[in-house]
Amino acid sequence: MASRRSYKYSRLADDEDDKKYNYNGDDHVRGKGYDPRFDYTPKSLDKVPWKSILLALFLLSLGSLLFFLSAFILTGHMGGEQSQAFCLFALGILTFLPGFYETRIAYYSWRGAAGYRFAAIPAY
Repeated sequence: MASRRSYKYSRLADDEDDKKYNYNGDDHVRGKGYDPRFDYTPKSLDKVPWKSILLALFLLSLGSLLFFLSAFILTGHMGGEQSQAFCLFALGILTFLPGFYETRIAYYSWRGAAGYRFAAIPAY
């Protein structure tokens, strides 16, 4: 049987900064909904991690190659056992997925899509 809690909740104080700027969520339009707190963008968000992108492209191509090799072995176009094909397939998954993920982030960042930045890719 659940007991009733005896906590007395009270309202939190409003943020004074939000009242001052009357921010309505549209940061592209200056004027009524303009909030200067969202103007600052650090230069580190615009830096392109070239080593990480090259590593992602390498992993993507290696994973694709391992997928094709496993498919050729399974269909009989290449010599090899079925267990070798499954091992190549598992290695292909392990290399393809991170390569595809980071390559996709890099591509959308390069295109300027909303929500994608080069800062989401770890720099090595």
